Amino acid sequence: MSARDVDLSAELDFALSLADLADATTLQPFHDRGFTVDWKANRTEVTELDRRTEEVLAETIAHFRPDDAVYGEEFGERGAVGGSRWTWVLDPIDGTSNYARGVPVWATLIGLLDPNDVPVLGVVSAPAIGARWHGATGVGAFNRRGPIRVSTVPRIDEAQVSATPNAGWDAVGGYQRVIDLGRNAYRVRGFGDFWQHMLVAEGAIDVAIDAIGLEPYDTAALWPIVAEAGGRITDRLGGSSFRNGSAVSTNGILHAAVLDAIAC
Repeated sequence: MSARDVDLSAELDFALSLADLADATTLQPFHDRGFTVDWKANRTEVTELDRRTEEVLAETIAHFRPDDAVYGEEFGERGAVGGSRWTWVLDPIDGTSNYARGVPVWATLIGLLDPNDVPVLGVVSAPAIGARWHGATGVGAFNRRGPIRVSTVPRIDEAQVSATPNAGWDAVGGYQRVIDLGRNAYRVRGFGDFWQHMLVAEGAIDVAIDAIGLEPYDTAALWPIVAEAGGRITDRLGGSSFRNGSAVSTNGILHAAVLDAIAC
């Protein structure tokens, strides 16, 4: 079974309803600052809202899509991930550090993988900034205002770039390359996480270079949205899998030049 064999519009409607549930779970506690923060073994924050939101979404999927599998950041795999099943990939709060500190740039990411492990649907809901993006293969990409499209900026020196040159880039010898790309661009900012890729998808910026060390749930939802908006998203080496630990999105026109500039 592939994405062509199902009605992805119906699945997208279901995913949007999941995003509504996530928003209802996360937004008021964020404003109230009424939650606790713990630390994972990898020294990243996790809140009770991360866990509660994933639980709500997973239970809803189990009820309405009992044959589908779930892979979430907090509780891992439920059901037989892969094989003949469709898999929902959940990041209940992407940007937990922001959530914990009161920075409103965080989102729930909901992706759907086809049985070939290809992301075919994505919803990114960022209620604290009043934003939501969604898209599915063959359906298109949208924000709250309607269809979205990447920019047509043709040159790096005319481009607006978002970059996250973290320790992972330093470890592979690419930190300076990312910095230099920003210096050669018209403007560089560090929007980070999901937001930079969604800004590429809606044409507000032209290039987003993410950190190295990403997990699949960090990006699965982003790939279909960027692609359906006419852009291109790959790993840092140009690979087509969302599982490779990095993500670079562009308007497509700039992609080869960006990959060449950061190659390491």
